Amino acid sequence: MASGTALIYDEEMTTHKLLWSDPVCDIEVPERLSSSYEQLKCYHLVERCVHVPAREGSEEEILLIHSPEHLEVAKSTQTMKEEELKKVSGNYDAFFFHPNTYRCARLAVGATLQLVDAVMSGKVCNGMALVRPPGHHSQRNAANGFCLFNNVAIAAEYAKLKYGLRRILIVDWDVHHGQGTQYLFEEDPSVLYFSWHRYEHQEFWPSLKESDYDAVGLGKGKGFNINLPWNKVGMENSDYLAAFFHVLLPTAFEFDPELVLVSSGYDSGIGDPEGQMNATPEVFAHLTCFLMQLANGKLCVILEGGYHLKSLSESVCMTVKTLLGDPVPQITGEMAPCLSAVESIQNVRAAHKPYWKWLTHEDTSFLQNLSTKSHLLKKANTNPSTEQESKMTNNDETVKVERFLELHMKNILFPVPPIKTATTADSKGSAHLFPVPVHLVKEMEKTEIKTLVSGFYADLVKEDKTLLSLGSMLTILDKILKKEVCNGIAESPTAAVSVAVALRHSVRFGFQRVLCIFVGDMQIIPNTEDGKILMIHICEKEHFSLLLKDAEGNDFFSAVLGFILPVAYSYQPNLTVIAVGPNRSLGMSEISLLFALLQGLAESRIFAVIEDTEINLMQSVAKALVGASTPHFGVYVPPTQEKVNKIKVLRDQFQQEWKMLQCSGKLSI
Repeated sequence: MASGTALIYDEEMTTHKLLWSDPVCDIEVPERLSSSYEQLKCYHLVERCVHVPAREGSEEEILLIHSPEHLEVAKSTQTMKEEELKKVSGNYDAFFFHPNTYRCARLAVGATLQLVDAVMSGKVCNGMALVRPPGHHSQRNAANGFCLFNNVAIAAEYAKLKYGLRRILIVDWDVHHGQGTQYLFEEDPSVLYFSWHRYEHQEFWPSLKESDYDAVGLGKGKGFNINLPWNKVGMENSDYLAAFFHVLLPTAFEFDPELVLVSSGYDSGIGDPEGQMNATPEVFAHLTCFLMQLANGKLCVILEGGYHLKSLSESVCMTVKTLLGDPVPQITGEMAPCLSAVESIQNVRAAHKPYWKWLTHEDTSFLQNLSTKSHLLKKANTNPSTEQESKMTNNDETVKVERFLELHMKNILFPVPPIKTATTADSKGSAHLFPVPVHLVKEMEKTEIKTLVSGFYADLVKEDKTLLSLGSMLTILDKILKKEVCNGIAESPTAAVSVAVALRHSVRFGFQRVLCIFVGDMQIIPNTEDGKILMIHICEKEHFSLLLKDAEGNDFFSAVLGFILPVAYSYQPNLTVIAVGPNRSLGMSEISLLFALLQGLAESRIFAVIEDTEINLMQSVAKALVGASTPHFGVYVPPTQEKVNKIKVLRDQFQQEWKMLQCSGKLSI
């Protein structure tokens, strides 16, 4: 299995720079690359990555996407003087040439293709390319929006040609619409293009009608172009997560890509003068973690925009840390999407209902975006400030955000536990079959167990058999609670009792919010820790309040993405406990994916308690916990109407309390 994370950076790409004054282009500076790379070094991430050298993209590779005329214009600028460069640049919308721009753009293309080769050949599992100039606005015959060659689009065509790929997902989380990428693939069903972008009802650049949610693709490509327009500024972490839960992830799992490419613009992050959004750097860790569960982990992240240097560099580091498999920091901010985000998400779902099976039975309808249209009228009637006032305000804001991020990153970053995944040394002689990174710990002494149980858990433990099995569970749990271990896995002959002890033990230790998910039939012991434990039960029999019945097969996606993840992110636990018992409605691959998708919670602290069961399941869960890619699901089968309706009833029942549910089904905000 491939392992390791590639990082591609070439200092020469910083030589592309603006030679004259231009208020539109002056934010696209060489420091965007150098400050990101320096921050990666500060966090000691560069030394942990696999270094892959950049190369120049060939003319043949550039011509996979661009016209010969466009290539010739770019080549001709290498010997031009400043006045000529300025004149040629003026032929395009928001672009500038430097004598070394052509060389840098070829390096950007080549670096992107080097990353694709490293991932597709199995040299690494995933990686990031720090490149300039960016690419997603450039079109077949034109530079546009700081972009000369469309790096990601070339990479998609290259991967199809060289590796015979038939399904490639491009996720564009830049704050601007990547219209260049859309135009290039809007008739191509082999490329699913997803873009969210600041739109403000066509008021924001590139101000195109075709950037709206109803541009779904053309001809055979209908349904394979997904635009999620943000109609106001100030979008936060919860809005981005809601877009993933309720649009991107269910579509992506149905599409089943063989490779994921990210047009990774960080101007959608806090402090950026272009985006004016409020999402903090750790959200990109969460988004990256979700995308790592697709395409057998084959994920290539390619830099696009990002113009607040501190916000950009911290967000780059969050992305790379996650690619390396580090625990994901706890998300911050209120977990409730704003009304405007809900409206946009609902409209995207309604527009794409004819094209995706997962939406067939979903309750979708178009909304009028009333929450933001009145805001635009007010905006149109206000006097714009002078350019000088605007620049002073921007400078003040930049400094303020820098100070905020200094403190914010100190608050959310934590020492990575020395051990990622632990189990006890005597797991029925099966420990040697676990993946190599699983660490074996010695079980608690029997006398110590008896003392602990008699003191605090005597009402839960009635049999000696149960008592003795708690040694393994408590040893691992203690190490997780003390942050010596990130996550762990324990076998138990009575999972329900073990979990009841584990939950009480965690609360006694000081944890205020514990999420517990039960999979399979087991007699759940009632929770007496009022408000400190949230239980979700996935089982055959309906005997529990917050319950998902029969989430088997591909109903799994509507249950997990449409309900469990939104509830879990709304709750924001300090610890996640997953208990797996007998008569499960979920298969092995679903259970493994459930573990993988929940890693963004509780700083990736997950404790698995598995009732004596087949070793294959233990191995599969262990692989998910150490960060190996999840097993393939096979051909997508849509959920039945009955199952979708059951999930919908639950969403309607709980969406007032758990607001991340509010992007699907009926609106009640």
